Amino acid sequence: MVEGIIMKALSGFYYVAAGGQIIDCKARGRFRLDGSSPLVGDRVQCSLDANGKGRVDVVHERKNWFIRPAVANIDTLVFVAANTNPVTDPFLIDRFSVIAAEAGCELVICINKTDLDPGDELYAVFTKAGFPVVRTSAETGAGLEELTRLLKGKVCAFSGNSGVGKSSILNALLPSAHIKTAEVSDKLGRGKHTTRHVELYALGEDTYIADTPGFASLDVTMTNVILKEQLQYDFPDFEPYLGKCRFMDCMHLKEPDCAVTAAVASGEISQSRYRSYARLYEISAQHKFWEYKDD
Repeated sequence: MVEGIIMKALSGFYYVAAGGQIIDCKARGRFRLDGSSPLVGDRVQCSLDANGKGRVDVVHERKNWFIRPAVANIDTLVFVAANTNPVTDPFLIDRFSVIAAEAGCELVICINKTDLDPGDELYAVFTKAGFPVVRTSAETGAGLEELTRLLKGKVCAFSGNSGVGKSSILNALLPSAHIKTAEVSDKLGRGKHTTRHVELYALGEDTYIADTPGFASLDVTMTNVILKEQLQYDFPDFEPYLGKCRFMDCMHLKEPDCAVTAAVASGEISQSRYRSYARLYEISAQHKFWEYKDD
């Protein structure tokens, strides 16, 4: 038996990195029967036949997993944004920050294309909210060393709206990967997404990064629904004020003597972040948190 991590899953085959090699594997039939098929990112045990072909026998317990994209054991979610062609809506980042919090992942925000626009407002809002934010340019290489340091030793998934340069960043980090990219439409302000499946790429030092389809084609589906009452705890910039409102069950919307809305009024919490909270609360209250499309 050998231990490894699933790097790619295609057409019933699992490509497992183990001991410095990639092993082509099928999965035991019982995984299909009990609905627990292996996922990219799974830590697994494999057996090998006389011809060196493998079989996935054991899938170890997962830290987390997503239904769409089909990926598991993510330590860090990297949201790639831009402030030019296309301009990223901060709401997308806020929504993704909640996904990360619910999954127990760290969120790193990467503002790309800074050779064209530094994204000062995005940088200010999200550093103030307490997230690690790195500014990069896949074109010039600026910021890529800092990004690599943030990812070291982790399994990371890249996402973001189409055209912001996810695949270009991955190509800059891993030139041998040859990940396909496409031009951004000047008319639509969106890129044609080129990633068709989830695949992990080894960056070295036990670091793995994944490319996933962009928001134009991505329904991020988790295993649990986010309750509206839980949402406040997924905003780290709210944390200093929770429990200080007049009402213990305050939802920080229109209640009097709310510590959170007072912090918004004083500028301690950004208006942008609070607007996203109110919008996500309404969506969560309707039990449709995941039904958002980047149209």
